[in-house]
Amino acid sequence: MFEKQLFLIKEEQEYERAEFRKEIETQGVLRRIKRGNCWWPIKFGRSYYNSLDRLTVEIENSTKADPGNEIEHNFEYGKSVTFFSQEKDGKLNFCETVCVVSYAEEDRMVVTLPNEAALSKLLALENPGVSLHFDETTYRLMTEALHRVEKAKGNRLAELRDIFKGGQPLSWGSRPNVPPQFPWLNASQQEAVLDVLRAKDVLIVHGPPGTGKTTTLVEAIDEVLRREPQVMVCAQSNTAVDWISKQLADRGLQVLRVGNPTRVTDEMLSFTYERRFEAHPDYPQLWQIRRDIRTLYSQPRKSRPNNFHQKIARLRERADELEFRIRTQLFDQCRVIACTLAGAANPILEGYHCHTLFIDEAAQALEAACWIAIPHADRVIFAGDHCQLPPTIKNPECLRAGLGKTLMECIAEQKPAAVRLLTVQYRMNEELMRFSSDWFYGGRLTAAPNVKNRSILEEIDPPLVWINIAGETDSDEKIKERLDGDSLYNKEEAEYTIAALHLYIEKIGGKRVQNERIDFGIISPYKAQVRLLRQLVKRDPFLKPYRRFVTINTVDAFQGQERDVILISMVRANEKGNIGFLGDLRRMNVAITRARAKVIIIGNAETLCKHKFYRELYHRCKTI
Repeated sequence: MFEKQLFLIKEEQEYERAEFRKEIETQGVLRRIKRGNCWWPIKFGRSYYNSLDRLTVEIENSTKADPGNEIEHNFEYGKSVTFFSQEKDGKLNFCETVCVVSYAEEDRMVVTLPNEAALSKLLALENPGVSLHFDETTYRLMTEALHRVEKAKGNRLAELRDIFKGGQPLSWGSRPNVPPQFPWLNASQQEAVLDVLRAKDVLIVHGPPGTGKTTTLVEAIDEVLRREPQVMVCAQSNTAVDWISKQLADRGLQVLRVGNPTRVTDEMLSFTYERRFEAHPDYPQLWQIRRDIRTLYSQPRKSRPNNFHQKIARLRERADELEFRIRTQLFDQCRVIACTLAGAANPILEGYHCHTLFIDEAAQALEAACWIAIPHADRVIFAGDHCQLPPTIKNPECLRAGLGKTLMECIAEQKPAAVRLLTVQYRMNEELMRFSSDWFYGGRLTAAPNVKNRSILEEIDPPLVWINIAGETDSDEKIKERLDGDSLYNKEEAEYTIAALHLYIEKIGGKRVQNERIDFGIISPYKAQVRLLRQLVKRDPFLKPYRRFVTINTVDAFQGQERDVILISMVRANEKGNIGFLGDLRRMNVAITRARAKVIIIGNAETLCKHKFYRELYHRCKTI
């Protein structure tokens, strides 16, 4: 049943490992810095043992490679890193030591080290830097999870496998005689919450853009917790877990966040396992015992007492007892255990079980990653939208072979009775919504009355506009620059995009933009184009007063966000109609549904309209 999955995961792992080696061998430090995969030079700060008795060291990014440009790094909690020194001839010498990011800020991070010897080696480095390292851990966890579920017999995991992947029918409970009332939810949201309560095996909350998927999910979790002592909430990324954790904490629910948030704030730290562990009244005693153990080990062998091993054994036994007591109390006091899917394999969750597992943003998670968390529960509630961003697959062959097809998508196809589509959206002008609704959701979406005619200008202002620059852009061969793998940029189109932003701000009026805080998003599917657009905005004196209202990023980075006005730079321009990355229509669904009031598409219609999707979109737009 899982042979193909296991094969494709192995192929993806080998591909990513080879790409990593190639990148290390062919790219210099400055280029890796620009891609957000490296800091150099760095400064080491204080080192200490954290609350979980892991040796950590603080690292500061002392110099940015290009101070004139914003560089977003890719370091985040749980990622593996390695350190290096650079010789005068530019050659890099990498350490064998692999460390793990504990948390990361813009120019500072903390990493955990395997031992004190590793720390000594790092501190001895001359002209040091830190780089992302190829991490085998997640692949190992996914492989182990697939083997576990494949071998499962006579337990709930085996039953869920046969329901999700086989022909076993779904089971449902009866609706309560007096169902709970949610007057603040629309009919489709209420239906989803009620069916979460009665689903015995699985339910999918399918939330198209702007339909209040998170609102519905939080309500469902709250309702389930009126009937169950505890639930587990997972997502593919730390960012997604942090977001849903914050919504639940704001609701007054006790959340225990296993794994540090990616961007650490006091607000987020307050419900992490580490912070609550440190705050426990027994922690000072545990800390002292651990310190005594380290002190004993630091003594020369000849100076150690005769009963050294007995002392160590007694101290460790006491430390284990205290740690178990603290952990048990922390778990008993919370209502929600929150972690990433890979984080569900954290040793502190070994043996943990609850009745209901919620997987948010499930359409972005590989099937194998979901199986890491599923053994912790008796039933699973998926939430997401498989018509938006898919999982990230780097090997094109694995993508074509179906590795990107998620468990949520498979269940939606095989068990349509398990799907609850949210049908009322609260973000977009109706005209903006209509194309996405027709193409991706069978025309089933409706706009809430308060956003149906949403616009910024009182005069006639078409919500959906395409600025066609056909005949004025270069071919792909001339606009290509391999800054980010196959990433492209189109200088002339970027200038048109900034000009369109100018014009619309002038139409609105600069004072009104500032007073009403009207915000703009500029999206491109290509990282190199995003980088160029950021440079143009920073150099533009007209835009200086409005920069804080303008966000420029890739489609993936805009997932889950919204702006009043969205401009989309399409980049591709060639006679053959090759659109490459733009052929992933789910990404374009994300891009065109970020706007509340207006979308301006800037692109070569002659190239793009050779594809049916873009041809239909072009016909729906007012063209300029």
